Amino acid sequence: MSSGSVNTGGSTINFSGLASGLNTAAIIEALMSAERAPVKRLTTQQEKLQAEQGQLQSIQTSLQQLSFELSEFSLPSLFESSQTVTSSEPTRVSAVTTSGAGVGGHQVEVKQLANAAQRTFTFTSPTEADTITIDGHEYKIAAGASAKELASKINSDATATVYAAVVEGGIVFSSRATGNTGAEFINVIDTQGAIAEQPGTAKEGKNAEYSVDGVAGTSASNTVTSAIPGVTLKLEGVTTTGPVTINIHAPGPSVTAVETQVQSFVTLYNSTVAAIQKQVTTKPPAHAANAAEFATGALFGDQNLTGLLSRMRQAMYEPIEGLTEGMASPADIGLSTGSASGGSSSQSTLEGQLSLNPTKLKEAIEANPAGAQSMLQKWAKNLQGMVTSMAEPAGTLGGRIEGDASQISNMTQRISTMNEMLAVRQRALQATYAQLEGVISQNSAQSSWLVSQEKSLNNSGL
Repeated sequence: MSSGSVNTGGSTINFSGLASGLNTAAIIEALMSAERAPVKRLTTQQEKLQAEQGQLQSIQTSLQQLSFELSEFSLPSLFESSQTVTSSEPTRVSAVTTSGAGVGGHQVEVKQLANAAQRTFTFTSPTEADTITIDGHEYKIAAGASAKELASKINSDATATVYAAVVEGGIVFSSRATGNTGAEFINVIDTQGAIAEQPGTAKEGKNAEYSVDGVAGTSASNTVTSAIPGVTLKLEGVTTTGPVTINIHAPGPSVTAVETQVQSFVTLYNSTVAAIQKQVTTKPPAHAANAAEFATGALFGDQNLTGLLSRMRQAMYEPIEGLTEGMASPADIGLSTGSASGGSSSQSTLEGQLSLNPTKLKEAIEANPAGAQSMLQKWAKNLQGMVTSMAEPAGTLGGRIEGDASQISNMTQRISTMNEMLAVRQRALQATYAQLEGVISQNSAQSSWLVSQEKSLNNSGL
C-alpha cells in the first residue's frame, strides 16, 4: 500500500492508498459465505429427505412385487385337481394320464418293442438318369447322383412310406410306421440298377409284445393307449429285470405346481426382508457429506418398517382363525422361519428368513388337499393385506413418500428464493465496494496532489 502525509500548521494528515491494496473480492466472498450458511443447511436437509425418499421407494417397489406374488395363491388354476401317474422305471416304461383313470398300481412287462421294416441296398451312382420306385412312389435321379441326393428326395416327400438313411456303401429304407408287416414290405423297383438289395438284410416290421397285470397284449406302436384305461404307456425298452410298476395317484392339486409357487414366494420374501432388515439396522455415518452417505442409514430404526417385519414374521407361525388344528398356519405345510431364540439360531433365522420343507409340503397336500389350499389362500390373503396397506400408493409408505416429495418441493422453492436474494445481495456488495474503491482512488489521487504541492512549496522557500 502506498501512503503520503501533509503538514498543516504542525499537524500531519496521512492518506493510505487503499485502492491499490484492499482485496474487495475476498471480503465479499467471506461475507457471502456467512450469508449462504442457511442455504447450505437447507440443502443438506433436502438431500437427506431425498435419500430417505429413494430408500422408501425401493422398499415400496419390493413390497408391491411381494403383494403380487401373494395374489398368485388365490388363482383357482394353482389348485386345480389333476391326476398323475408315476413309473418305477421310466427309462423302460413311462406313462401319462389322458383322462380319468382308476387309482392303483399296475405291473407292466415288455417282451418286445414294436419296430419298423427295413431293407438295405448298395448304391452305385447311375451313368444316366434313373427312376426308383418305392411302394409305388417314383423318385427320379440324374446321372451321377449320389445316395445322399436320393435320400433327400425320399425324406422330403410327405407321402412317402419309408425314410432313407445313407450308410457306408449303401442306403437303408425303413418303414415310416412300426408294426407287423408280414413277408411283403418295402417294394422297390429300379430300372437302371443304381441300387441292389444286400442279401439277408431285410427285416420284417414287428408289433410290440407286452403284458399288464399278466394280461398279454400287442401293439403296432410303442405308444399303447388301450392297455390301462385313461393311461397312455410309452414302451421304451424290454423289461429284462422284472415288471415295471405304474402307479396311478388319486386326483388332487399338482404338488409340483404348488411347490414351485411357494418356493418363488419364499425367494422374493427373503430378498425383501433382507433389504428392509439392512435398512433398519444400518447406522448412518457420523458426518455424512454427500448423497451416498446420506442414503446410508437413512431408515435406521424406522418404526414403520421394524413393525412390518415383526408382523410379517408373526404371520408365518400364528394360527389362522377359523382353520382346523394341524392345517392352520404355514408351519403345518413346511413353511417357517424357525426359532428366533437361543444361541444356536442362524443369522437368517434371526432375520426372519423363510425356508421350505418340500417333503412336508407334499405330505400335507396329498393328505389334505382342500385343507392345504384353504390355509395357503387365507394366509396369503392376510399377509397380502398387511403388505398392501404398507406398499400401496395410499398406504403408509406411499404417504411418507408423498410427504417427503412435498417437503423436497417446498425446500427447492425456498432454496431458489434464497439464492436469488443472495445474488441480489452479492451484486449490492460488489456495487458498494466498487463505489468505495472509486472514492478511495479519488482520495488517493488528491493525496498525491497535496504531497506534490507541499514539495513544490518547500522547494520555492515559501
